[in-house]
Amino acid sequence: MLTLVVLGIVIALIFDFINGFHDAANSIATVVSTRVLSPMQAVIWAALFNFIAAFGFGVSVATTIGKGVVRPEAINEYVIMAGLVGAIVWDLITWYYGIPSSSSHALIGGLAGAAIVNAGISALIPAGIYRILLFIVLSPLLGLVLGFGIMVVVIRVFWRFRPSRVDRWFRRLQLVSAALYSLGHGTNDAQKTMGIMAGLLFSAGYLGKEFYVPIWVILSAHAAISLGTLAGGWRIVKTMGMRLTKLKPVGGFCAETAGAVTLIGTAIAGIPVSTTHTITGAISGVGATQRISAVRWGVARQIVWAWVLTIPLSAAIAAAAFALIKVYLLF
Repeated sequence: MLTLVVLGIVIALIFDFINGFHDAANSIATVVSTRVLSPMQAVIWAALFNFIAAFGFGVSVATTIGKGVVRPEAINEYVIMAGLVGAIVWDLITWYYGIPSSSSHALIGGLAGAAIVNAGISALIPAGIYRILLFIVLSPLLGLVLGFGIMVVVIRVFWRFRPSRVDRWFRRLQLVSAALYSLGHGTNDAQKTMGIMAGLLFSAGYLGKEFYVPIWVILSAHAAISLGTLAGGWRIVKTMGMRLTKLKPVGGFCAETAGAVTLIGTAIAGIPVSTTHTITGAISGVGATQRISAVRWGVARQIVWAWVLTIPLSAAIAAAAFALIKVYLLF
């Protein structure tokens, strides 16, 4: 039992590392594309604030993942390991092709797929699933509306100033907005892995009768996602920061600020949203203030298709992984 729990935790931390690697683009794409920071400076900046996020935003999202998506009695070590395999495989596929899909929804899909094979459709908690599905739509819309609104306000306030002066100011301010976005990314995404790790410990009886997230789980999850961010994900940076729309420092600041507000707000509310969905919506909203055609909607359409497919395909991969585990390990 202990060996399986340790193995599950190791796989969860590997997923967290890949999550940081895969989603590094979310934190750094805008600040790199506007040339405020070099790629290496940007990943160090993002990784630092990914880790600092461990100390300020609670564990509401971790609790939702740990006991709000799949019924605790349907979870065991094999379900969690198969769910993580589904999420990891999907993340690597989308990273290879430069598609900014959601690591969060890959994890949720993987966990759900493995649980259904183990205990049937009744293993899922409908209210938790519905809320996650709702925010697949709402999180990019919130990012888009906030990005558009913040950009409009900034244009109205600074329209009399010389472009060079505005550019100089917002190059500095973008360091702040990038840090805030990385805080939001760190607290939302690291908590999802915390929820998996704590769920594994709880199902194995190591947390007692009450579900909680130990401090070592919090610190290790943030350390893993920070190290993953340091490793970078340059294929997706190109898509997010250069192909979707052209950004200047003022646009980067508005997109990152919109994303940070959305992510930190949903994290405090305990809603596991996709950082990828959020920043894509925010970048599109900023681009649309120039003109609708400034956003490359063909690229955006490809990204949306990846969003639609992430949960079912990661669930299918996890279901297959759990079936193999049943054949080779359980029987």
